[in-house]
Amino acid sequence: MLVQPEMTVAGGAQRSSDLRSALSARHQELAAEHAEAVAEMTLAGVVDAGDDVADLGTKAFSRDQEFALALSIRARMDQVERALERLDDGTYGRCERCSEDIPVARLTAFPSATLCVRCKSLSERR
Repeated sequence: MLVQPEMTVAGGAQRSSDLRSALSARHQELAAEHAEAVAEMTLAGVVDAGDDVADLGTKAFSRDQEFALALSIRARMDQVERALERLDDGTYGRCERCSEDIPVARLTAFPSATLCVRCKSLSERR
C-alpha cells in the first residue's frame, strides 16, 4: 500500500521518498508489460503465405487487441509519470482542477490520481 489511511497527504521527506519508490517501481512494472505487449503485437502481425481470409481476419483482430492493450498500458505509464512530476513539484495529493486535497482513501486506491472524486465524476459526465 502506497499511502497509509491514517497519514495525511502532506508528509515528510521519508513519506515522499516512499511514494517515489513505489511509483517508480510501478512505472518499471508497466514498462515491462508494455515491452511484452509490443513484442506480442509484432508477432501477431506475421502473415504466412498459406493464410486464408479467415486467418487474416483473426490475425487482424488479435493485432487490434494487442494494440489496444499496449495503448492502455502506455496511458497508465503516463499517469504514473505525471504523479512523479507532481511529487517533485510538491502538488501531489492536490486536485489539478479545484486544488482541494484528494482524499487519502482515493490515493490509497489509485496513487496516480490527479483529480478528487468530485472533479473526476464531473469530468466523466462530459
